[in-house]
Amino acid sequence: MKIQGQIVDIQNRRIFKGEITVENGKIESTIEKSHEVETYILPGFVDAHIHIESSMLVPSEFAKLAVTHGTVATVSDPHEIANVLGIEGVEFMIDNGNKVPFKFNFGAPSCVPATNFESAGAVIDSEGIKYLLQKPEIKYLAEMMNYPGVLFNDDEVMKKIAWAQHFNKPVDGHAPGLRGDDISTYINAGISTDHECFTYEEGLEKLQKGMKILIREGSAAKNFEALIPLLSEHFENMMFCSDDKHPDDLLVSHINKLCARAVEKGNDIFHVLQAACINPVKHYNLDVGLLQKEDDADFIVVEDLVNFNTLETYINGEAVYKDGVSKIKHVDFEVLNNFNCNKKEVADFKFPSTSKKIRVIEALEGELVTNELIEDSLIIDGNLVSNTKTDVLKMTVVNRYHPDSYRDKKPAIAFIKNFGLKEGAIASSVGHDSHNIIAVGVSDEAICKAVNLLVENKGGICAVSTSEEKVVSLPVAGIMSDKNGMTIGKQYAELDQMAKQMGASLHAPYMTLSFMALLVIPSLKLSDKGLFDGSKFEFISVEV
Repeated sequence: MKIQGQIVDIQNRRIFKGEITVENGKIESTIEKSHEVETYILPGFVDAHIHIESSMLVPSEFAKLAVTHGTVATVSDPHEIANVLGIEGVEFMIDNGNKVPFKFNFGAPSCVPATNFESAGAVIDSEGIKYLLQKPEIKYLAEMMNYPGVLFNDDEVMKKIAWAQHFNKPVDGHAPGLRGDDISTYINAGISTDHECFTYEEGLEKLQKGMKILIREGSAAKNFEALIPLLSEHFENMMFCSDDKHPDDLLVSHINKLCARAVEKGNDIFHVLQAACINPVKHYNLDVGLLQKEDDADFIVVEDLVNFNTLETYINGEAVYKDGVSKIKHVDFEVLNNFNCNKKEVADFKFPSTSKKIRVIEALEGELVTNELIEDSLIIDGNLVSNTKTDVLKMTVVNRYHPDSYRDKKPAIAFIKNFGLKEGAIASSVGHDSHNIIAVGVSDEAICKAVNLLVENKGGICAVSTSEEKVVSLPVAGIMSDKNGMTIGKQYAELDQMAKQMGASLHAPYMTLSFMALLVIPSLKLSDKGLFDGSKFEFISVEV
C-alpha cells in the first residue's frame, strides 16, 4: 500500500510532501515526492491515561469510536472493573481488547480496593500485581492513588512499586494537590507521572522535580486551561489524557480536540503533537509506530493541522476508519457481573437529627476535588431532608456487594450542593472507585425509587421524576454496556437531558456524581461506610 500526503515528521520538526509505503503492517519507506494531495499524514493520537470503563463501553466498542477521531492507542487503567471483579475483570478487558485492531495498553491496578474506607468487590494484593505485571499486555503499574501509603512506606504499597521496577515497567502517579517535601518523597519512591494537577503552580513544581505531567480534559475533570501554559517550555515531559470519557462525549471528539485547542492558543504544532503522539509511546514503551522506517504502520490522515478532523486511521497498516465509517467489527463476549444487592425501603434513607448545622459536600464544575461547606439543616418530622431552595440535597451510597448485611448496614447518607435538582433523583452504579450505588435527590422517596431501579437492572444509570423513569442498563460489572457505542451514547445523552430538565445544573451531572464517592480526592466524599474527609483520611460527622 502506498499513501501520499503532507507528511508530518514530528521528531525532526518538518512537514514535507511525500509518500509512505506499507508492507506487512510495517512502514517500508517514507520518501519525499511531489504530488497534489493536501491532506496531512501523522502518527496516531494516544490517550495517555484513561479508564475505558468510564465510557460505559467494553474495549472493543470503545475502539470503534476512538478511531474515528484518530486515536490509535490508549494507556488504559482497568482500575474500575478490577475494583468490581479483581483480576478476572482485568483479564476480561485484555481479552476483549485483543479481539480488535486497536492498541490497548493496560496497567496493573495498584489500588484494589482504592482505600480501606469503602466496600469493594475484590482485592488485588502485591502477589496479584506480580502476576499481572508479567503479562505482555500490562505495560505499567497504574496510578498509585494511595499516596499516604507511599509517604508512610506501607509494606504492601512498596512491594507493588518494587514489582513494577523489577519488571522494568513505569509507575503512574495520582497525587492531587501534593506539594513540597511530600511530593518529593512520592517521586523518589519511583513514581513518574501525575494526571491530577489542577493548578499551574502544582504542575510546574512536579515538572521541575522530574515528573511527567498529563493534561487531563475528561467529561468531568477539566484541567486543560490551567495546565496548557506549561506546554511551551515543558513539551518534552507532557502528555494529553481523558482519564474518564462518557459515551456522548466520545461520539464527538477525543485527543484530537485537545490538539486543536492547544494550537488555537498559539502553541507550536510540533510541541502539541509531541505531547499527543510521541511522548506516551516513549514513556510507556508502547508498540505503536511513529512513522519511522520499520515501525508499525500506525498513522492517521487529517484534513488540516488546525481542527485535526480525521479522514483515515490506520493501525498495523489496516484501515480501521475510512470514508466516514469505523471498520472495527462487533465482538461477542460473555457478560460478567457480581451485582448482589437487595431492594431498599424509603425508611432506609431517613437521617434522624436535631442538628441545626450540617457538613455539605460542594461539587465543583469541571473538578474532582470538592469543598466542605457548613450549611443550615432542614429537618422535617425529625429527619434531615433535601432543601431545594438552597440546593442542599440528600445523597446516598449503597453497598452493592453484601446483601446479607443490608439491614444492619443502612445506606450511607450525606448532603451535597450544586446539583440543582428541583424534582426526582438521579443514581448510578458507576461510583468511583468501588462502584457502589450512588444517588442524589430531592426526597427520600425519589432516592429510594432511583436506587431500586438500579438494583432491578443489576447496574446502570437512571433518572426518576414525578412523571417518568429512565434507565441505561450497564450489565457488564454494573459499569459497562453490552451494546454498541452509538446506542449507548444516544441513550446516555437522553438521560443527561432528562436530568437537566429536572434541574441538574452541572455540565456532566452523572460523571460528577460518579466521583462523589472517590475518597482519594479531597475534600469531602461519601463511601458506603460514611462521610469521609479526604484531606485527613478519616471519617467525619454530617452533623456539626
